[in-house]
Amino acid sequence: MFPLQQGFALDPEAYVPPVVSAVTTVVLFLAVFVIVYLVGTSVVARVVRESLERREFEETLVGLAVSTAVAITGVLAVALAATVAGFGIVLAAFATLAGALALAVGFAAQDLIANFVAGVFIIQDEPFTAGDWIEWGGNDGVVREIHLRVTKLDTFDNQLVTVPNADLANAAVVNNVANDRRRVSVDFGIGYGDDIERARAAIVDEGAGVDGALDAPEPTAPVTGLGDSAVVLSGRLWIDPREHGYGAVRARFVEAVKERFDAEGIDMPYPHTELTGGVDVTGVGGIESATGD
Repeated sequence: MFPLQQGFALDPEAYVPPVVSAVTTVVLFLAVFVIVYLVGTSVVARVVRESLERREFEETLVGLAVSTAVAITGVLAVALAATVAGFGIVLAAFATLAGALALAVGFAAQDLIANFVAGVFIIQDEPFTAGDWIEWGGNDGVVREIHLRVTKLDTFDNQLVTVPNADLANAAVVNNVANDRRRVSVDFGIGYGDDIERARAAIVDEGAGVDGALDAPEPTAPVTGLGDSAVVLSGRLWIDPREHGYGAVRARFVEAVKERFDAEGIDMPYPHTELTGGVDVTGVGGIESATGD
């Protein structure tokens, strides 16, 4: 038993250097990391924020850029600290693993990334903002909120629609309230026997009296077509789309002109087909004989 016990005898001096070396390495790693991270984040965050604010970027993008810069600085601080402390092998393995993980995440979240990038451009370029009435791909709605991944809109039936930002970024978006003036156009048909100037005067007069119509440009009513059953005049007036709703103004315009036409006896014909010529009926005598039998 004595030799066995001698084989397991501990020599404290044999373990002191490795322990000291390990502690020194860890302390060196932590010291370098803390110094680089604290100094780097304070400097980088300030530089990024001031640079973007000077260029008048949106606060959402400024905050996102600062957070991203801080995260990148943290990764660089870990890499630098590991290099100084002698963790080169561990760092290389970590870099390989991180690269493979980033590639896998990129393939799995490509739609998410596309929506995120589109959201950044929408927020920065501002093709529309909250409160705007927009149309895209046969849909329309009023923008409620713009997020980095999706945009939320309210339809005119008071339904909430959540649209991925990539869909809006890749579509032709019509902003109906982007400008301070918008034209409201309504086609009115009158009979071929009616007086065009009289009808035009009625349309222009009623258009000028519609609530929300601008004084300049003045309402107009040019002839835009000769239909199968009517002469078409396009009643046109201008509104401020941010002050008055397009649909409400158009409805008032149509109703006012219809009542004016009725009062003045101006015809508003509906489509109809007129048949001309004669019809020959044969075999009537044979039918009567069969009926008599």
